[in-house]
Amino acid sequence: MSSTRLDLFSALVNDPSLAQGSTVKALCEASSVRRRTLLRALCASACATILPLARAHSEARALPLKNLGLEHLDLVVPDPAESARFYKRVFSSPLHEQDFRGGKRYFVLLGDLPPDRQVGYIAIGAANGRPITVGHYCALAESADLELIAKELAAAGYPQPSGGFGLIPDPDGLELQLFKLPAGLVTAAVPSSLEVTRDGILAPLRLEHVLLAVSDIDRAKRYYRFMYGEGIDAPDRAAPERVWFKLARNTRIGLEPVGQGGMPRFVRFGVRVAPFDSARVAPLLQAAGAELLSVTSSLIRFRDNYGITVEVVAG
Repeated sequence: MSSTRLDLFSALVNDPSLAQGSTVKALCEASSVRRRTLLRALCASACATILPLARAHSEARALPLKNLGLEHLDLVVPDPAESARFYKRVFSSPLHEQDFRGGKRYFVLLGDLPPDRQVGYIAIGAANGRPITVGHYCALAESADLELIAKELAAAGYPQPSGGFGLIPDPDGLELQLFKLPAGLVTAAVPSSLEVTRDGILAPLRLEHVLLAVSDIDRAKRYYRFMYGEGIDAPDRAAPERVWFKLARNTRIGLEPVGQGGMPRFVRFGVRVAPFDSARVAPLLQAAGAELLSVTSSLIRFRDNYGITVEVVAG
């Protein structure tokens, strides 16, 4: 029995004179009013809880990305096999290959291949007349809703994803390939039959950074904050004009202004490797065909056989 009905029953027992038609009717009407008031209160409370949740769901955003760090990058060169041989002289990890558009695409793994194929890599493809460069870098994210990302980029006046490979150009056309887990090495890639050196000099662990030269550093910082979030970038103490965006898994994206008369480009990429003795490793890299640029106890910077700048960092 409801509390209102109990109140009515108790009143009649304690004072029988109340058992008159008009009195009972008044009490019943009061009971009805209380019920309606209670229902209105319950509805108002439910709406106050549900509507903000519905509004938050409808306003869910894809950007900034909930990133999971850098995974791989793509090199574009005239002879992918020759480039693969070079990187196999440098790195001791496995080499895989994939038939691709009438040729071979190679994958220098940045670590051993686990059963779930979740490993970073350097992909090497044919330029086919394009300039020698880093074609794109890849970052992982918890979600990669390209349709929603495209809408948010368009609304902010930025370029939208293009092609069927999840490629997103920045304002200078430098491309991010965005994947969500599971990603890793494509299943079509198999151990390579290319004749290469099997005992490379350095043991790679993961892709550590990419450094981009941009035409407008302030615009680029706004864009990358829009993509990856606020509060994760800081200037480089050794090069104040450069800024680094710290991503997950101790990976980074660097931005710096292009030099006088220069064009936006990938300046270099970095690979985290097992600790090494630079005095021993540096001459071995030279013998492997690398052009040494900088050597310290924990970092060696060099150009590969096609002039692409690489940095290996002891981890």
